[in-house]
Amino acid sequence: MTGVVRQVHAAGGIVERDGLIAVVHRPRYDDWSLPKGKLDRGESSQEAALREVREETGLVCELGAELEQVRYRDLRGRPKTVRYWRMTVLEGEFAANEEVDELRWLTPADAAALLTYQHDRELVQALA
Repeated sequence: MTGVVRQVHAAGGIVERDGLIAVVHRPRYDDWSLPKGKLDRGESSQEAALREVREETGLVCELGAELEQVRYRDLRGRPKTVRYWRMTVLEGEFAANEEVDELRWLTPADAAALLTYQHDRELVQALA
């Protein structure tokens, strides 16, 4: 009997400040990405986006416009859908943590050049 492949639902943000966006390095995957993560049971995508950004960056943000959904297969081959919002910083500051060891504030062009995954690069490039 084969298992059912479950759709992975995640949410995150393009965090903006002074014309720059936040890009995070995750040592577990040795990649550069936009802050995001999976929804907890019973959590809305908006709640998950704000929580994940706060957990990964230390920044408390406010949701702006929702961006185009991103769909791809994760590292385990599961279908994944990520909902993103533009976000503005209300307060907080970055401190390295278990999930993220570095955060860089970059122009959209520099962020697109650094991001590891094509789907992240396309999302940032669409902001222009």
